[in-house]
Amino acid sequence: MDTIDPTRFVFASLFILGMLGIFALALKKFGQKSFLQKSFLQKYGQVGRLTVLETRYIDAKSKLVLVKRDDAEHLLLIGDGKTLVIEKRIRTKVTDENKA
Repeated sequence: MDTIDPTRFVFASLFILGMLGIFALALKKFGQKSFLQKSFLQKYGQVGRLTVLETRYIDAKSKLVLVKRDDAEHLLLIGDGKTLVIEKRIRTKVTDENKA
């Protein structure tokens, strides 16, 4: 067995590990960006009407999600493959009657 074969193996292993490291860094930098993010939509002149305002986990299988569409907010309970609307059309602005 020559000394060239182990040397070639070591360099090939280092090359593969280096490529994996570069790929991991690229995923870390660019992997979090989604095509549905607001910045992407605004860049191309599209403004979304739907926004997820807040998410709270109740347990491992269910969560509460506050969704805003246009001027109305909706509270949803999502879990076990089912979605239940808890409250519809939640008003976001305080009216004069509620101030008194």
